[in-house]
Amino acid sequence: MDKRIIYADNAATTKISEKALAAMLPWYTENFGNPSSIYGRARTARRGIEAARETVAKALGAAKPNEIYFTSGGTESDDWAIKGAAALQTTKKHIVISGIEHHAISETAHSLERFGFEVTELPVDSCGLVSVESLEKAMRPDTFLVSIMLANNEIGTIQPIKELCAVAKAHGALFHTDAVQAVGHIPVNVQELGVDMLSLSSHKFHGPQGVGAMYIRSGVRIANLIDGGGQERRRRSGTENVAAIVGMATALEEQTADWSRLPKLEALRDRLIKGLLEIPYTQQTGHPTRRLPTNASVVINGIEGEGIILGLDNCGIQASSGSACTSGSLDPSHVLLGIGLEHAVAHGSLRLSFGEETTEEDIDYIIASTKQVVERLRSMSPVWDSVNNKPLK
Repeated sequence: MDKRIIYADNAATTKISEKALAAMLPWYTENFGNPSSIYGRARTARRGIEAARETVAKALGAAKPNEIYFTSGGTESDDWAIKGAAALQTTKKHIVISGIEHHAISETAHSLERFGFEVTELPVDSCGLVSVESLEKAMRPDTFLVSIMLANNEIGTIQPIKELCAVAKAHGALFHTDAVQAVGHIPVNVQELGVDMLSLSSHKFHGPQGVGAMYIRSGVRIANLIDGGGQERRRRSGTENVAAIVGMATALEEQTADWSRLPKLEALRDRLIKGLLEIPYTQQTGHPTRRLPTNASVVINGIEGEGIILGLDNCGIQASSGSACTSGSLDPSHVLLGIGLEHAVAHGSLRLSFGEETTEEDIDYIIASTKQVVERLRSMSPVWDSVNNKPLK
């Protein structure tokens, strides 16, 4: 095989689009004014922000532009949703999340336990789905917030958010969804979902890094994130990053303008998963069909995920063994343990998340390279003989 360079870690971060980058540049040069000032250049900057707000609101199906608040990214938005809702509680102290949330949700929720809050983590099935019945059973009179991610960052499973949200609403609780992996990759409409709050991050859909947004439905009360100069209608003070906000809005508009690309991406995903499953003792993770169109995730028995990643890197393929945010951890993924995999099997995880520029030839190269890497690693593994011929669990 001829070696090529293939980026297959778009779930971690994406390359900024040329259109988004071009839209950003003027805000660093002639339109650099502080949007909180009142002279002409500043007013231009303010108009840039508000135009971006309208664009993001339209892309998400929000009822009003002022339901969009700009943040530094998905983690900040997640943190704000949970702590902001908790800060206004006097009697209700119960939060419900799923057992496979991103650490931006789980760590934030559990951090509140030292203040007397309780957190329930819902189990998921072997495909990573949360059931409506399990949420119904978990709801209590003092439940004030349910936070369940729209699509999982590791295994790509898409949750039944509309149905889950209806359960929370029936019990008088707010519903937040971490949609960082979903926005820009599948159609997301906040009114159809019924959510009260939604988090997104620009660098997941070809926008700049370091900027994101939170949708907060009109009438929903949560505490301010940052007090100070009164920006973002006093909820998130601090001088706005105009260029990044404009770049994010441009990228989101570009990504959501035409969804006709989805069947092609799904076909490439299925081709990739099918090829990877030709490797003996390999198992797909996540839902077989209810998953993100560019996410292929498997576990390969008998080898470590880190070895796979390094081997693929030598082939020019940049991939991941799970969440980029915890890639330095030696512990197996909580997501894979959550869907019932054993520790030893979960260590052999591989996530490949490709993009619109990926071709069938790229997919075939990834499959062939992965087969070679796995064969080489297994031939050197002192434990492979002991695990060979055992079924995955």
